Amino acid sequence: MMLDDFLVRAALGGTGVALAAAPLGCFVVWRRMAYFGDATAHAAILGVALSLVLSTSLFAGVLAVSLLMALAVSLLSGRGYAMDTLLGVTAHAALAFGLVAVSFVSGVRIDLMGYLVGDILAVSRQDLAIIWGGALMVLGLLAWRWPVLLTSTLNPDLAHAAGMDPKREQLVLTLSLALVVAVAIKVVGVLLIAALLIIPAATARPFSRTPERMAMAAAAVGIFSANGGLMAAYRFDTPTGPTIVCVTTLLFLCASLVGASRFRSRPSRADR
Repeated sequence: MMLDDFLVRAALGGTGVALAAAPLGCFVVWRRMAYFGDATAHAAILGVALSLVLSTSLFAGVLAVSLLMALAVSLLSGRGYAMDTLLGVTAHAALAFGLVAVSFVSGVRIDLMGYLVGDILAVSRQDLAIIWGGALMVLGLLAWRWPVLLTSTLNPDLAHAAGMDPKREQLVLTLSLALVVAVAIKVVGVLLIAALLIIPAATARPFSRTPERMAMAAAAVGIFSANGGLMAAYRFDTPTGPTIVCVTTLLFLCASLVGASRFRSRPSRADR
């Protein structure tokens, strides 16, 4: 069958992660939550260690720790600590405790580099089910909450006046981020998940006049990067996760150059 081809499974896995990560990444960019995605991804290593120690599902362990980290940061923010301080503490503490915990796991062969930078070529049918199930949950949640999330993100005062709770919507976003981290760890790894969240959204931003167009353009950039990076890695025998991020970065640089040239070509008010 077609799914027996590891390249097909890898392409489907990368596409599923990009579909979920890119639109969510738009909110990360709009809310300036880039460090949050990084912190949640670092916490995933602790989830990997706990799942190995307890002999449970890797996905369940990563998701549980990512959700706990997201909830803890959301609850502690605004209580004497700045958000970036909390994220810095939790990110590095979770990563350090995770790496220490992994060192105590005996009798299990651990490919730590695979967890750090991903191993998309090893995606199985079960992994595909988890990735696409998580992606559909995130997309469904974003579609359901889109107007409220958008209003709370772009104008919290208007959201309050309309009876919305921006804090609750931030919690929805943080839980969605935790889910994306859990499904993306197999594709791009812990160290590169934040890049797949942020760079496609940043690439799409200069060419998007509406939030909806930016989300769709970011998804297109993410899908192209995932599949382009996969083909480049296969062709040049390079690490797949980092290659995907390199392709995304090149697209961002090209978009930045095009955006800058368009800005310079616009007539100034003095010339009109």
